[in-house]
Amino acid sequence: MTLSLSSPISAFPLKRLFFPTSLKPSIPTPVFLSLSLAKHCLNMSSVPVSLPKYDFQTNWDVPQFSDDQMDAVADETLKRYSLSRDRKRNESGVAIVWFRNDLRVLDNEALFQAWKSSQAILPVYCLDPRLFGTTHYFGFPKTGAVLRAQFLIDCLANLKKNLMKRGLNLLIQHGKPEDILPSIAKAFGAHTVYAHQETCSEEILVEKLLTNSLRRVVLPPVDIATSIPKTPKLQLIWGSTMYHLDDLPFGSSNVPDVYTQFRKSVESKCKIRGCIKIPPSLGPLPSGSLDEIGGWGCVPSLDQLGLNMEKHNGGMHFIGGENAALARVNEYFWNKDLLRVYKETRNAMLGPDYSTKFSPWLAFGCLSPRYAYEEVKRYEKERVANDSTYWVLFELIWRDYFRFLSIKYANSIFHLGGPRRVKGLNWNQDMALFESWRDGRTGYPLIDANMKELNSTGFMSNRGRQIVCSFLVRDMGLDWRMGAEWFETCLVDYDPCSNYGNWTYGAGVGNDPREDRYFSIPKQAQTYDPEGEYVSYWLPELRVLPKEKRHFPGTSYIKQVVPLKFGNANPRNSNQFKGQSHRGGFERRKGQRS
Repeated sequence: MTLSLSSPISAFPLKRLFFPTSLKPSIPTPVFLSLSLAKHCLNMSSVPVSLPKYDFQTNWDVPQFSDDQMDAVADETLKRYSLSRDRKRNESGVAIVWFRNDLRVLDNEALFQAWKSSQAILPVYCLDPRLFGTTHYFGFPKTGAVLRAQFLIDCLANLKKNLMKRGLNLLIQHGKPEDILPSIAKAFGAHTVYAHQETCSEEILVEKLLTNSLRRVVLPPVDIATSIPKTPKLQLIWGSTMYHLDDLPFGSSNVPDVYTQFRKSVESKCKIRGCIKIPPSLGPLPSGSLDEIGGWGCVPSLDQLGLNMEKHNGGMHFIGGENAALARVNEYFWNKDLLRVYKETRNAMLGPDYSTKFSPWLAFGCLSPRYAYEEVKRYEKERVANDSTYWVLFELIWRDYFRFLSIKYANSIFHLGGPRRVKGLNWNQDMALFESWRDGRTGYPLIDANMKELNSTGFMSNRGRQIVCSFLVRDMGLDWRMGAEWFETCLVDYDPCSNYGNWTYGAGVGNDPREDRYFSIPKQAQTYDPEGEYVSYWLPELRVLPKEKRHFPGTSYIKQVVPLKFGNANPRNSNQFKGQSHRGGFERRKGQRS
């Protein structure tokens, strides 16, 4: 969650996209996920790709590689992105690398700048108790998803392992960065704390508090003759997007409100920087004892974080860490060769391979978006360049767009009226109604199955996110922030910029001028789960029903909590599917319901 000093708010990770009528569309309709899924594709010329059928309660690790395979892929990739020879370090002293949402070695400019500016590096991660607090408006647990906490644990263990291979280690401490880092800087005489820059107010507040705390640390003078004491400084580096902030053809306060204008501008006027290469050896560590600050610390367990893992059957299990991220890119692009058909499969909802699933690693910074870009370009050169390869980059641009908009609009992306400051909103906050949505007890199998998946796995397809958002806001009439904060609690791929960019859009308070974009459940069910495979996977009681009744089972399922705002609840008697032949076979016009 992200809040300001004056008006606190929350956050989560989704990503927008929009459907194209050509390779580069002009009418944006964003999607809900950073790189997990895009939107419905119109007028596709390619033949639809069939996805495999899955057994009930099948579990899928993502990636589906063994530990040894993941290590081998990561070692080869990191070797490819290593400097051919060690550069000489002309600077002196100690630099601290404060790891935040950038838990990787490859293309980590903060790590590289720290190495270049010092004789020794001390990497640090702070387990900030604020990560495990509650959301602002509705008091949901921030990292309520044990799966997200486990993903973080995996990330830290893997980061520590990869740093140790390069002559370093990872110092892990429990506490607030503004309390921990100044003590470490003083103990080792560190001249600079390097970190990647964030954009939302909670994170910016921590940066300001840390800066103030570092100013109170007095280091011994470097030159005894001058006797001028120094204080360590915080050096923030941009490194979370595919396009660099400094390369944009407009200032952060002038980011276009319309995605299409943003995309066309950056594609025509900007060049994506290459990945930062890291020396094979990053050592040495600073000399001296860590006893004064409590030793190296260790990667925490769930028990130490006050959490317990509950066993869930079925769905995806994401493995955290940079090695897993690099292995997933290898698996999806090269091993399974799925990049060539991504555009045709990305709107499915069941299984590990209908979309890239990069979003959890992007959210934690285990995967550099610039590395994903370079792999797409390598794939296009070595295998094929088509709409699908472009569409992965298209989604990464959406992710960039949300990040830059969070600078322009600051806290308004978290407020009820959104960036447009819409007035007169009358959503209710009926907690009983919300809990039926939260727990998957609405009486609409498509909604309930998606919420069951979210609560069990920490993940939901992009298509599902759009549908459940529309249902909460349009059909139930609930405050959209309730949904946003629950996503913050549950999602493994939580990211404040993408999350609130999508929720404000879905609620009609974002930048897009259409205020009532409605997702018809009958239409969505018919288009994206016509045989009821997805809903019967997550709702076992529906498996005994004929396929055509699984989405609207009548009295054999729980009672519907609210009527639908639009559309007949029985698709067999509805005329809204007329003219629709197959997925992608109908035109979208302004104002048409999805």
